[in-house]
Amino acid sequence: MTRLFDLLYHQLENHPLDKSLSGRDVNGNWQSYSSQAVVEAVEQAASGLLSLGLEPGDKVGIVVYKNRPEFAIMDFAIQISGMVSVPLYPTISVGEYEYILNEAEVKAAFCGTGDLLDKLTETKKKVKSLEHIFTFDEHPKGTFWKTIFDSKNSDRIKEIKKGIEGQDLVTIIYTSGTTGNPKGVMLTHNNVMHVVRETEPHMAAKTGDQVLSFLPMCHIFERAVLFVYTLKSTKIFFAGTDNLSGPEGDLASVKPVTFATVPRLLEKIYEAIYNKGLSLEGTKKKLFFWALALTDEWEPNQKLSFGKKIKWKIADKLIFSKWREAMGGNINAIVTGAAPCPVKIMRVFCAAGIPIREGYGLTETSPTLTVNTMEIDGVMLGTAGPIIDGVQILIDTENGDYQEGEGEILAHGPNVMLGYYKKPEVNAEVFCEIDNKRWFRTGDIGKLVKGPTGREYLKITDRKKELLKTSGGKYVAPAPIENRLREEFLVEQMMVIGDKQKFVSALIVPAEEALRNYCHKKDISWTSLEEIIQHKKVIKKYQKIIDKYNPEFSHVEQIKKFKLISTPWLPVHENGSAAELTPTLKLKRRVIREKYKKEIAEIYSE
Repeated sequence: MTRLFDLLYHQLENHPLDKSLSGRDVNGNWQSYSSQAVVEAVEQAASGLLSLGLEPGDKVGIVVYKNRPEFAIMDFAIQISGMVSVPLYPTISVGEYEYILNEAEVKAAFCGTGDLLDKLTETKKKVKSLEHIFTFDEHPKGTFWKTIFDSKNSDRIKEIKKGIEGQDLVTIIYTSGTTGNPKGVMLTHNNVMHVVRETEPHMAAKTGDQVLSFLPMCHIFERAVLFVYTLKSTKIFFAGTDNLSGPEGDLASVKPVTFATVPRLLEKIYEAIYNKGLSLEGTKKKLFFWALALTDEWEPNQKLSFGKKIKWKIADKLIFSKWREAMGGNINAIVTGAAPCPVKIMRVFCAAGIPIREGYGLTETSPTLTVNTMEIDGVMLGTAGPIIDGVQILIDTENGDYQEGEGEILAHGPNVMLGYYKKPEVNAEVFCEIDNKRWFRTGDIGKLVKGPTGREYLKITDRKKELLKTSGGKYVAPAPIENRLREEFLVEQMMVIGDKQKFVSALIVPAEEALRNYCHKKDISWTSLEEIIQHKKVIKKYQKIIDKYNPEFSHVEQIKKFKLISTPWLPVHENGSAAELTPTLKLKRRVIREKYKKEIAEIYSE
């Protein structure tokens, strides 16, 4: 198998399922496609694309708010017709849609519910290439996707399939750029198939098992996981994050053996468990927190004394078993990625018999570079795991202010992208040649650490590029937000923060003279900048500024909290303390984060 759609036919021929893909209908009932029905729908949709006048090599967009079987079917249909899929995030602005669809010259787009049809219809006015928009649900203003289904081109589809090779482009995935414009990552069948083959043995599911899919399918992480599920012939149930927990939720309904997630969701589950513990009384409450305290001691492959074994058995029977039951009762393991997972969260779940395995990678690497596994020496908490087979990692210690042993993570392997679409100048920056090999610069800083058996694990220590990532796995480019708010006369300097956090916040240095004038006009008695930034009316004014600009950005980019800072950031300090700015007045983010770690901690602890 060298093409991604080979996985689909492999399932049909070897382990056909009665419920291959399932999703909830408008009434909330599960509706399923068998393996046979999936293949038939894929082939009819592919024929329909050709009947529309599209040709192999043309680009087709797909966008949904909530995961559903139709996305997967359309993805495979685009593949077997030799076309290129362009999955889109549902939450981005119309302006970003215009940029992406114009650059990729997308000719047709398929969308789910919500405001997506309106967004695409608005976008179509400024995208000459976009000729067709279809909806996955019947809509009075839209064209239902099944209207294109036909079998007129079945012979031609067979010929096209025969001619598709592993090195052919299969998808262009647009990722957030630090300059505001997203970049299109070009991935081939070979790129993604390498990750599918090398991670398949570590996915805790077997043929016929039920699995859950709720991370966005437009992201390569969930998409690669779905291809692994297809290879393993598991029953995939598609869901959203809005109905996971509770007695009527998807975890209870599906009882999955595994799923992929982001740390933020695990944090939410942990918060719910903890709050439930707080609401208990008497002996029950004491038992709960006694069991929770035990988890602090948990280590992989731990060897326990007889006394401790008894303690763990009691804790498991009375407390941890209930946690597992709340998550469906069948979980073998959960894979987390897209952002670093707090070690405390990992330890709690693992101790409770819900193994969490963290991996690391980028869209540009299809995505997996490293992953903790279920092998005896396959996991080390606080790391992103061992390097997957066929991939090489190089720690580049040059050109950076690094701690000992760390440097920029460079990757080489068959899963590394072709490059960014129509961005030769950016490709020249992110690729370098060392020892006659082409290496991709990840922009992340890390080091290789040895475990108890001598096996190496990758530990991520920082981000070299300015792009930050929330604990929900969403990328945020801080520069456009900072540049926009600095246009406000009361804002002298600011830095957006939120890497590995639940939401985006900001540190703001007020423009002192402008603020003094504002206070004079509002009859606020001026004392000093240090004191005035504590004044309720001043804080309220800066909140109004934030509220004014927030609507210009997507929900995840909006500033939820801020702290006013009284000391200006300078390229050099006379007292010899670390400068917050470079000579060209760029923010030294690492220095600022370190200097204001107390203020940042206050923001996220409130």
